[in-house]
Amino acid sequence: MATTLTPVLSAHWDADRSWTLAAYEANGGYAGLRAAVTRDPAEIVSMVKDSGLRGRGGAGFPTGLKWSFLPAPDGGPRYLVVNADESEPGTCKDVPLMLASPQHLIEGVAITSYAIGCHHAFIYVRGEVLHVYRRLLAAVEEAYAAGYLGTNILGTGYDLEVTVHAGAGAYICGEETALLDSLEGLRGQPRLKPPFPAVAGLYARPTVVNNVESIASVPAIVTRGVEWFRSMGTEKSSGHGLFSLSGHVARPGQYEAPLGITLRELLEMAGGIRAGHELKFWTPGGSSTPIFTAEHLDVPLDYESVGAAGSMLGTRALQIFDETTSVVRCVARWTDFYAHESCGKCTPCREGTYWMKQVLTRLEHGKGTPDDIDLLLDTCDNILGKAFCALGDGATSPVTSAIKYFREEFEAGLHTPASVLFPPERTSLFDYTPRHEADRMAGTVHA
Repeated sequence: MATTLTPVLSAHWDADRSWTLAAYEANGGYAGLRAAVTRDPAEIVSMVKDSGLRGRGGAGFPTGLKWSFLPAPDGGPRYLVVNADESEPGTCKDVPLMLASPQHLIEGVAITSYAIGCHHAFIYVRGEVLHVYRRLLAAVEEAYAAGYLGTNILGTGYDLEVTVHAGAGAYICGEETALLDSLEGLRGQPRLKPPFPAVAGLYARPTVVNNVESIASVPAIVTRGVEWFRSMGTEKSSGHGLFSLSGHVARPGQYEAPLGITLRELLEMAGGIRAGHELKFWTPGGSSTPIFTAEHLDVPLDYESVGAAGSMLGTRALQIFDETTSVVRCVARWTDFYAHESCGKCTPCREGTYWMKQVLTRLEHGKGTPDDIDLLLDTCDNILGKAFCALGDGATSPVTSAIKYFREEFEAGLHTPASVLFPPERTSLFDYTPRHEADRMAGTVHA
């Protein structure tokens, strides 16, 4: 069992007022920026590339390689955009990071901007998390006052402006080109690619778009070195990452560990499945990744191993479900979300998610037809690889994988409601008392 976590981003979350600049500096904050500005920008890009840091937002594309795709400077502006639009069900790593230690992100923004020749960076925050938006604004203000942002940073002659922008609450804006359109004041919808953001991104200028955790990981690479970072994780998935455990687990929360750790090891650290129950299924990377079952407990949680097992590491959002959970009801809820959040730009996603929602609702309520399961699979086939962006593909993942592992539950939906097979009060993490029963016990009767 892996008994040692690797707290780097989360190392000082429990410090007094950890979100302040003073607390961050007391624990070595901004040493990375001080070191970076004494080096050639190309050296920083090479360092991040050599470290093997891969995008922590889902796809796992090599971060340094992404930076190197920017064309040669032509005298015009280039931009860094941080994707902080964390909106997928089950994904909850960037919000606690920005709440507990926003300066990690801001220092990473400053180093990255210096490395790619950017003088105006944007942090695009999910609109619903107003508390995070306010904390980031305060943290940016502190960084300006201390000379880490603004004009002539640390006396080097390098200038950087940082804008924190709150979105309007659209999941689609987590897709990088939809995010760029939203930043420009347009409706958030995916763009046709090519051109890619590295060539024509924000305001049609070269742009790097990276996830919060990716950028926040950069300062430690600069201060501790490439070999330190590569000493964690696996050969092709190096470094540390935040694993978010939620659901039917004894101690849910954020576990920062090397890539390649297994769910079995994480569960041992988290106290296991809630008492008296056993693991039924789980998501390795959020609700848009194919589900796993107990047979996958020992799959190393790195990009290659999870992919080889039939899913995606994604955002390492490990949603844990025990045997009391109806997989049909769970997948139906996720599909409700994707149907609601589809931007409607392309027909496969717009129409496909709508019809999957109708079919899953029938099956959940025990009113399915003999053709419904095949209809679901056929609809998924008409979406997968044919939608404009990854939202459509992600919407099919839980459906096809759930049918693969739990087809008998979908077949039961032809005659028996999920609420009968899996009573909600057994699944709930909290005391569950229907309202009429609570009223009866309190002596209250509603007309």
